[in-house]
Amino acid sequence: MELMRETEDDRWEVEALFDLCFAPGREALSSYRLREGVPMARDLCLVARGSAGEVAGAIRFWPVRVGDRWDAMLLGPVAVHPTRQGEGLGAYLLQSGLDRAAVAGVERVLLVGDAPYYSRFGFRRLDGVEMPPPTNPERVLGIWDWEGVRGRVTRALPGGDAHPT
Repeated sequence: MELMRETEDDRWEVEALFDLCFAPGREALSSYRLREGVPMARDLCLVARGSAGEVAGAIRFWPVRVGDRWDAMLLGPVAVHPTRQGEGLGAYLLQSGLDRAAVAGVERVLLVGDAPYYSRFGFRRLDGVEMPPPTNPERVLGIWDWEGVRGRVTRALPGGDAHPT
C-alpha cells in the first residue's frame, strides 16, 4: 500500500471510488454545498494505492468558516474500496490525514459522522456549531480547539472570505 498526496491526475479515480462507496445523490448532501466552488486543501488530501496501482482509499479536507471568525477544516469524504474494507485502511487514512493537518497547523477539524466510530480518534459532538440543514446536530463532530467556537458553518474561499451556503 502506498499513501500519497492526491493530485489532479487522481481526481477521476477518487471520484469513481466515492461514487462506488456512497449512495447515489451524495453530492446533494449539505456538506457538499460547503465544498462548491472551494478548492480542497490539497496538501491534506490523501490517496491510498494498492500494489497494482489501484485506488484503495481516499480522504479529503476542505476549508470552512464557523461563525464570522473561526477557520476550520471539513473532513470528508473518506472512503475505502469495498474489496479493501476491514483491513484498517479507513482508520489509517483518517489518522494520516489528521497527522498532516496537525503538522500544517490546522486548529480544528469537523465532520458529519457517527460518534461511536469517530470518537476513537478524539472527535466529539460540537454544541453550538451548526451545519447547513438538514444535518442532524448529533452527527456534527469536531476535534482539537473548539472551545468557545459557535455559529453556522459556511463555505470559505481563498483569502479567508466566507460565503453563505
